[in-house]
Amino acid sequence: MARNRQRGGRAAADRTVSEAVDGGVAELVPDRDRPRAWTLLVDGAPQSHVDLDDPARLDFAYQRRLGHVADLAAPPGRPLHAVHLGGGAFTLARYVAATRPRSTQQVAEIDAPLVGLVRRVLPLDPAARIRVRGGDARAVLARVPDDWADLVIADVFRGARTPAHLTSTEFLTEARRVLRPGGVYAANLTDGPPLAHLRGQVATAAAVFPELALAADPVVLRGRRFGNAVLAASAVPLPVAELTRRVAGDPHPGRVLHGRELADFTGGASAVTDATAKASPEPPPSAFEP
Repeated sequence: MARNRQRGGRAAADRTVSEAVDGGVAELVPDRDRPRAWTLLVDGAPQSHVDLDDPARLDFAYQRRLGHVADLAAPPGRPLHAVHLGGGAFTLARYVAATRPRSTQQVAEIDAPLVGLVRRVLPLDPAARIRVRGGDARAVLARVPDDWADLVIADVFRGARTPAHLTSTEFLTEARRVLRPGGVYAANLTDGPPLAHLRGQVATAAAVFPELALAADPVVLRGRRFGNAVLAASAVPLPVAELTRRVAGDPHPGRVLHGRELADFTGGASAVTDATAKASPEPPPSAFEP
């Protein structure tokens, strides 16, 4: 889920593809500035942006930050084993395939009609080693072998909310199980003031991973606006300095919290378990205004 930006006009509206899917009404809206680029929305909530001519181009700010994490997960160009929880338009899987050829990737997506729509309108490169697995993200993750993945990306939304069972220590323990010793977990999180969900998710990750970093717009971190935050976690030290430099240099500059600063942000929040988990907050209508 990302903050919306108006694109197109009458010509774009005429080319929009709209279909009912399990999660609501999916729309693929063409980008007026790029002939083969599209934005995916589900029930009006922007999910992802894809440029078929340049899959290494990440348009949404949160996707750029996830891209930075993927870039720093291994030396440049080295193929990865990656698991993507949440398919959408397969933006990050396409990105990894473009920037790290010969990578082997699995994508979990529960919404079969959405997968069919995306495959038809925005087909995957047949040469890319991307396998799409239908089913619940946590159930698919449970079938991934131990120590298989260099990177696990969680970007799962039912409408505009992350399901509760994908927010707990039990879920993150499963993610750590499939990661190799130096692997990285990254998650797209959404929240708004007073940031109780986001603080709880940082505390939850801290209960499973010793190394954390959080990247977001400063206004989101200050609790002034609902928005996206990208959490990175690992069993080994993260490349925080380089991540900070890249996030600060984005078209929409962000900030990275780490160490004591991140602990202060978390503010003593408790880790979430399966017994206490709740879905992420419903975004306000203003979250999708241009």
